[in-house]
Amino acid sequence: MPDRTTVIAGRCTTTYDDADDVREQQGDVVVVCKPDDTLLVHDATGYQPVAWLTRADRAAVADDRVTAWDGDATLDVQVHERYGGGQFPVSDAGHPVGTCPACDGTLLRTSEAVSCPDCQDRYAIPADASVVDDPCPDCGLPRFRVQRGEPLTVCLDRRCESLDQRVAEAFDRVWDCPDCGDDLRVLRRGGLILGCASYPACETSLSFPAGEVVDECPCGLPVFETPGGTRRCLDSTCERASSTATPQGL
Repeated sequence: MPDRTTVIAGRCTTTYDDADDVREQQGDVVVVCKPDDTLLVHDATGYQPVAWLTRADRAAVADDRVTAWDGDATLDVQVHERYGGGQFPVSDAGHPVGTCPACDGTLLRTSEAVSCPDCQDRYAIPADASVVDDPCPDCGLPRFRVQRGEPLTVCLDRRCESLDQRVAEAFDRVWDCPDCGDDLRVLRRGGLILGCASYPACETSLSFPAGEVVDECPCGLPVFETPGGTRRCLDSTCERASSTATPQGL
């Protein structure tokens, strides 16, 4: 079921109440209540709404009234005369990156996902990923490319081809724990990390950065070059890494 936005055009009285801040306005306006309970009231001028609550705690929508509550703040819109409106499907907006193999709709890329507004299929991807014109031979979905130690290209659907598995195949147990010398394992704990194989006896964990391995630090851990051009040791606290660092952009 697609998300839906409520739109009302009409003669309305808008009251914003937040403790000592009480404002009332009346006019012919367009009222928009979004799926995340953001409530916006637009008049005839400018791009900014004349009243709003962003991602309110909750909202209630009726034909003649829309109210949103966020903490101590309330935004109430009373509709005196309704000119038009209704509930309409709404989706994330993004640029086209291919055709959905499930329904032949257009796949759209946003900052953290690729989704199909027609069948609602959605595939989360890293924010730094680039979608490439190289469909997966198994499922037909586009694939994306990221740098995680080396350039990797994988299917959008992690059930078809897992980025974590590809990183593990390349870098699991490649480096030693800087604290106890045991192997570092590729794990996901919120994000990708390298965690000591001796856990819980050794709790060392290092974030696996976006970038490519280009050198070895004197401490024995890899040096990554990030997309911004910075070179740094995998261990951001390493005191021996200064000789391998270069200024960003060089």
